[in-house]
Amino acid sequence: MGRVSARVLVIEDAEAIGAAVSSALRESGYDVQHRLDGRQLEADLGRFRPDLVVLDVMLPGRDGFQLLEVIRRSSGAGVVMLTARDGVPDRLRGLSGGADDYVGKPFVLAELVARVSAVLRRLGRTPSTVQVGDLVVDADAGVVMRADQAIELTATELRLLVYLAAQRGRVVSKTQILTAVWGYEDYDPNLVEVHISAVRRKIEEHGPRLVHTVRGLGYVLRAEE
Repeated sequence: MGRVSARVLVIEDAEAIGAAVSSALRESGYDVQHRLDGRQLEADLGRFRPDLVVLDVMLPGRDGFQLLEVIRRSSGAGVVMLTARDGVPDRLRGLSGGADDYVGKPFVLAELVARVSAVLRRLGRTPSTVQVGDLVVDADAGVVMRADQAIELTATELRLLVYLAAQRGRVVSKTQILTAVWGYEDYDPNLVEVHISAVRRKIEEHGPRLVHTVRGLGYVLRAEE
């Protein structure tokens, strides 16, 4: 199966926030473009054709609510609104205007990525099932199968395996895993080692190794040829 390639347009005028959001989404397998404002939104909707727009409310020029109207008139893209305005009136305005979700600042990157993924799955824009060799991971159902045998994982182990499956074939560092699965970069990296070992033990009861250590770099989920 191919890599997840849903297209996500991030419109955020704070460069550091936009860059961090874009990086986290790319690490989860999405094709991402970042804009500092909505001046070229119409062109992006026609050329980039995003499956989802992460849309800040407080923008120079047209604000997020105005851009939401443009998206809803001309695109079926999902919309996750992103703003420091977390009051009920703003949330209601965004949701009643057609936004699919609303995330207030400050936020944890892992939560935002999870919200984006959930909206894309609801819209049918990304497959929830990933297969690597004889391992099948269904993120929506929370089901992991190997050699037709169900594998019982804890909630954290499942999040870890879903992340590795989204990144299949690509080496990811402990820091990337910590950020994606736990939401922080300053946790003890031993957390990753412990949970990687647990996932390996459970899935290798039913077949050869799929989670490989790349010394000095991190881990990769791949089936050996």
